[in-house]
Amino acid sequence: MRRLGLLALLTLSACAGGRPVADFPVKVGAPYRVRGVTYVPAADPTYDMLGYASWYGSESGNRTANGERFRPKWLTAAHPTLPLPSYVEVTSLSTGQRIVVRVNDRGPFAERRRIIDLSRGAADALGLRQGGPAPVRVRLVDPADRDRARLRKGKPARDLPPVDARTLANLRAQLAAGTR
Repeated sequence: MRRLGLLALLTLSACAGGRPVADFPVKVGAPYRVRGVTYVPAADPTYDMLGYASWYGSESGNRTANGERFRPKWLTAAHPTLPLPSYVEVTSLSTGQRIVVRVNDRGPFAERRRIIDLSRGAADALGLRQGGPAPVRVRLVDPADRDRARLRKGKPARDLPPVDARTLANLRAQLAAGTR
């Protein structure tokens, strides 16, 4: 009887809020095509890219690509090929500020130089909501269990110190030269 009650509770909670926010199962996904471009999801433990980030936030309540309910204030992101979910460190190349976000959706699909779409909450945390696409570094990370748990509940991971001025200048030069 207790098992039946638990099953009913889980079923009701799944119906009310979509898929629970969890780190398993991790989905890589099959190749897919958007606007004439084919994207091939893949696990890439060395993912470290320079490019541009945009943000989105008007889709509140919609489902993400891994079935969770999109919550604009949470620190989440959309990426075209990383497994879902993944965790990435996003560094603003304008300020050097860094945060960890949870990738739970697919995108961006607007232009090649945009490598990630941030939720409104993530864009706010990095100070990127003022203008158009902003220069960033996106690096796959494996955060501590505590940080993962916080991000799954809509809370930020531990604060990261900003990137030092020399490294930031180097990253900006690489992006300008298109060498990464």
